[in-house]
Order: sequence, then structure tokens, then C-alpha cells
Amino acid sequence: MSGALAACSAALQASDWQALERLCIEALKLELDAWPKPGLVSPVDAGSHRDMNYATFLSSLAALDGYFAAVAEAGAEGAAFAELQALGLAAEQRMLAATRGINTHRGAIFNLGLLAAAAGRRQRHAELADWSCGRIVAHHWGPAILAGRRSAPASHGVAVSRWFAVGGAREQAAAGFPAVYHLGLPALHRLQALGMEIEAALIGTLLALMAELPDTNLLWRGGEGGLAYTQAAAQRFNQAGSVCQPDWREYLLDLHRQLVRRNLSPGGSADLLAASWLAWQLERGSWP
Repeated sequence: MSGALAACSAALQASDWQALERLCIEALKLELDAWPKPGLVSPVDAGSHRDMNYATFLSSLAALDGYFAAVAEAGAEGAAFAELQALGLAAEQRMLAATRGINTHRGAIFNLGLLAAAAGRRQRHAELADWSCGRIVAHHWGPAILAGRRSAPASHGVAVSRWFAVGGAREQAAAGFPAVYHLGLPALHRLQALGMEIEAALIGTLLALMAELPDTNLLWRGGEGGLAYTQAAAQRFNQAGSVCQPDWREYLLDLHRQLVRRNLSPGGSADLLAASWLAWQLERGSWP
């Protein structure tokens, strides 16, 4: 290949990774902007969070610049999980520096980073064309993800997973993100097919996740009682028609107030909502 052609190929590849990065940031920004989201940070208020707000999340997103493109390219090059993890930890340090130590996107760095790496690997290997990104994560990095639990940095999610014997983010990822592919994506597909606007479809998907996910953020803040309360409220909302019912915003505004009063925030569900949106884009061929 001539020097000019090689440079052109490299530029096109760089463009591909940047396009994937934009999808990842779009997923996080759409999740952040959606309203009403019970207990969660939005442009309207900080929900149940006293240490962060909408501006904190925007600063965090800016600090992640370049991470998703880098982790996707690493996945394409056949990186082991340890290499992906190193990129994620470096991005986490940039996030913490930008937010003065506040964890805004640790879950997103992990979840979306792995899905982006899987998308990169699928693009490079034709034999993976029919595989979902979740399946690629489980097959190529699942055992290493689980093996890394012992050396994982201390976090609320890790502690809660041990106390309550529930699966956290690592278990979700190692299994190929079942909550994304069996809860989030079906809800998103259904609501999009009904013609819902993006915001309503995202919120309906969030409530589908909240109804079933053993959310470690809820367990950390409210124990089993807080999780059960939130899941029951989400299940009632879904059974009544989700975002297809005419007064759905009023219901969720009331639930938002209730969760804030109880200091509950379904942050794990929010992380998987962004992952569901990204997976939807990747599986429908929005990239490359």
C-alpha cells in the first residue's frame, strides 16, 4: 500500500472510532437529559443526590473525551480485558479529577466501554458479524471480568454485591448484559415501534429496567426494602401502560418525590439504560 493510501486508511479508521465515540456520548447525554427520571439527576434537579448535579455530569462527560474511541480500537486489535480495564481506569481518573472526586460515570465507563470494545472487535472480524456485542463481551472477556472481582477497586456496587449476594455490573457484563438484551432492548424496540418520542421511549425503558433489576445503587441506599419499594412502584407503572398512559409524567413526578424523600436512586438502571440505547444503535447497524 502506498503512503497516501495508508494515510487515507488510517484517517478513515480514526473517523470510524470517533463516530462510535459519538454514539457512546449520545447515549449518556440522552439518559442524562431525559425527564422525569425518579430519583436521578436531570436538567431539572439533582434527584436524590446531594454531591452532584447536571453540571457535574457535563464536566464528567467532557473528561471522557477520547476514551470510547480508544477502547473500541483496542477491542478491534484483540486487547485482553486487562488492557481494556487499564483504559477504563485512566478514564475514571480523568472523570474524578473533573468532578473533584465524585463518581458520576464509573458504571458507564465500564458498561459502554465494553460494548464499544465489542463493536470494534466485531467490525474487524467478519465471523462475528451475526453476534451481538453482549455475546462478544461474554465470550471474549467474560471469564477475565469475573476473575477480576477480587482485585476490583472498592465501590458501593462491589460491597452491596457481597452483602446481598446479588450480581452487580461485573456479573452483568460477564453474562453478556442480559438486562440490556432481555429487558432494555425489548422495551426500547416496543416503544419505538409504537411511535414514542425518544425521551418517552427512554423513560419507559428505564422503568422496565427498574422493575426487574436488582439495582445495587438502590440496595446501597435503601437496603432490600428500598429496592422492593422501587421495583413495586415501577411494576405498577408498567402494568398501567408505562409511558402509553396519558398521565405517565404525573405518576413519575410523584414517584420522583417519593424516592427523593427516601434517598433512593436507581443509578444501576440508569447505567443500563444508556447501555441499552447504545446496544440498540449498534445492533441496528448505526455503526460503522
